Amino acid sequence: MYCAEKTRYQSMKYFRCGDSGLLLPAVSMGLWHNFGYTNSYERMKELCFTAFDNGITHFDLANNYGPPPGSAEENMGRILKEEWKDYRDELIISSKAGYEMWDGPYGNWGSRKYILASLDQSLKRMGLEYVDIFYHHRMDPETPLEETMGALAQAVVSGKALYVGLSNYDGATLKEAEKILKELRCPFIINQNRYSIFDRTIEKNGLKETSAKLKKGIIAFSPLAQGMLTDRYLNGIPEDSRIKTDGRFLKEKALTETRLSQIQELNQIAKERGQTLAEMALSWILKDGIVTSVLIGASKPSQILDNIKALDNMKFSQDEKEKIEGII
Repeated sequence: MYCAEKTRYQSMKYFRCGDSGLLLPAVSMGLWHNFGYTNSYERMKELCFTAFDNGITHFDLANNYGPPPGSAEENMGRILKEEWKDYRDELIISSKAGYEMWDGPYGNWGSRKYILASLDQSLKRMGLEYVDIFYHHRMDPETPLEETMGALAQAVVSGKALYVGLSNYDGATLKEAEKILKELRCPFIINQNRYSIFDRTIEKNGLKETSAKLKKGIIAFSPLAQGMLTDRYLNGIPEDSRIKTDGRFLKEKALTETRLSQIQELNQIAKERGQTLAEMALSWILKDGIVTSVLIGASKPSQILDNIKALDNMKFSQDEKEKIEGII
């Protein structure tokens, strides 16, 4: 039986999620990759234990994470039952619904039927009575926003979620959704969106600015741009890289000569800061206090430990900021 490291809370930084009472670790653990049936269960445990032993309390899932869909939640449920039963109240477990999960017209998007049925399925897979944060995973252009937000509010009223969040929303829709959730007295506290030095979508669509004004947290996924903001591609594309072996998420065409040059220039700034490129990329996201947490993925424990080092230096001089912007 697993026994957590007694010093686990000594080095991690925890930031308040918007104006809520919830603190999240500056680095959170995402179970999007490497937690399906195609992966080693022993390695999954090793990753989770390394994260928790170093103060990462937040573990992020969705109904469709795997592969196959649902398997990441089932594996997390097994870990919770076999290893973490005594630590449930020290953990933040989040899940989502919004992408296709089962056949037919009721297994996708943002209807009340889909969202609440999906939450019940997620809880069953994980063996939980509630999740700490439940997200709507993406905007639905067809379902009335009032219906989707009402379903999130019902999840809280029923005791099946403590807080709710929105994922992949833009600033304008976030503002509308926040108004509805506020009227429903629903504890909406966080937005989950893609954000990195290379991907500035939440700056362009108003999500980052609106979140700050509304005092809502942000958790950033893909902070390393699918590995581009690491030392993996400093000298081109390795034959054993994910691009070569699994091109579902990062395509070879994304690594143009311009992009490779940018990676090398950013790496030089990181060196001057005494950081790896990955460490700098993570600390850059957290630099202004608007983003609450960065969501990392890992295939081996050493990657988790390396990413946590980003917290050692989160301050950027004006010159460093300008240099990074100039490169991009």
